[in-house]
Amino acid sequence: MSQITIVDLAETLGLSKSTVSRAFRDSSDINPKTKERILAKAEELGFSPNLYASSLKGNKSYTIAIIIPEFGNKFFSQAIKGIELIARSKGYHTLIYVTDSNVQNEASIVRSLANGRVDGVLISASGEGRDHSHLQLLVDHHIPIVFFDRTYDDFNSHFVTGNDFESSRRATEHLIENGCKRIAYLVINQNVSIGKVRMDGYKKALSDHGIATDERLVLDTENDADVNRDAIRKLLLEQKPDGIFASVERLAISTMRVASEEGMRIPEDLKLICFSCLDITDLLQPSLSVVKQPAFEMGKHAANFLFQQLAKPIELTNQLTTLLESSLIFQNSSKKN
Repeated sequence: MSQITIVDLAETLGLSKSTVSRAFRDSSDINPKTKERILAKAEELGFSPNLYASSLKGNKSYTIAIIIPEFGNKFFSQAIKGIELIARSKGYHTLIYVTDSNVQNEASIVRSLANGRVDGVLISASGEGRDHSHLQLLVDHHIPIVFFDRTYDDFNSHFVTGNDFESSRRATEHLIENGCKRIAYLVINQNVSIGKVRMDGYKKALSDHGIATDERLVLDTENDADVNRDAIRKLLLEQKPDGIFASVERLAISTMRVASEEGMRIPEDLKLICFSCLDITDLLQPSLSVVKQPAFEMGKHAANFLFQQLAKPIELTNQLTTLLESSLIFQNSSKKN
């Protein structure tokens, strides 16, 4: 059987194409019983409308894009769930793009979206490069942008993130209060917004407790597990920190592996805390102390701000930031001996 079209569906029902189209657009000017009959027949015949193609005339795709740096991080899967909850409630679809933390990939994705394929964009910045002019292309095409978790300082938009500075300060202070004097800060690209803010919180806690920042204890490494494990091993053996504050969970996991390989005990020899949205931190050996971000709520807030802009566009002259509270969960990996 050939693929059924909206014209075929209209003829089968004895209705006009425009009436059938209104049913799929959830239009208010259609009889509810007629709409119910159309949707039931569509399901029976296996018809699914091409909302993007059929909406070009009205300059709406009823689709939003979600651009993220990576998939291998539970934070993003939870944030996407929050975004999709709001998008579905508004009758919108989502398209997900991954930049692999590469600004060239990000720019290429953005250019492909500027043709009207999506009505708005939610983005967690790749964090690379100093030239982010590709985002202006979306502005020029009246496609609103909202950032979540990671942003660029040189672009004015709404930005939803966690209270990373205060959370990092408290996490570092927790290590100090549990006896640590040489605390290392582990980060993947300290130039990314979250890397900078979290390091500022780390340094503030050290300063508050009269501990000078030792740049040899700041490790800026890479996503690659083999590379970051080698870097962490060198740090542990040469600098001998007694505490680790990891800005992302993968660096904490690498630290646990390296410590085990080198015969270092956590928390007896090395205390550890990190940012993480993992739900199984209590099952790790030892259980892992974490700063847990409200990823799901962050996604919902960011999506709501985007739909507000779609309903009533505004031009921002500076970055508008919304901070959400993170939770600090102290477990065995950072406990006092």
